Amino acid sequence: MSTESYPSSPRVELDGLPYFPRLCEKARLHGAGELHRELIDNLGKGMDLWMCQFLGVEYEALKAEILNGASNEQALQFAKENGVSRPDYERDWFLAYLQKRGFRDNLSEKLQMRVAELETEAKDGIKTFFDYIDVDEGRTLD
Repeated sequence: MSTESYPSSPRVELDGLPYFPRLCEKARLHGAGELHRELIDNLGKGMDLWMCQFLGVEYEALKAEILNGASNEQALQFAKENGVSRPDYERDWFLAYLQKRGFRDNLSEKLQMRVAELETEAKDGIKTFFDYIDVDEGRTLD
């Protein structure tokens, strides 16, 4: 029997970087054949891609490192050693961008369409894609 799982919330951080643990978990779950089917088509795209672009590494190279047994911490170290170094202000900008995606920006309409498709009462507080992901995957908004 196949088990389909969701990775952790995009809000979970490693070294102050949200979403990175989720990216690692998605790669591991997919490699094990356990990633929820709704997430497979977007592997390496969207937030996965944005994170890799920010870090300056190719998604496939990072995924290979993860699938070769790297922990989340080791995968981040790989990205730091093989990617680009960013000044604090760029990191702050990127974190704000990632955490607020869908809130009054060019993806707001897409977010609202996705929210309308949800079959849950908990959708009233959804303002960002991080919110949407959490609610869609059964987590509550704090």
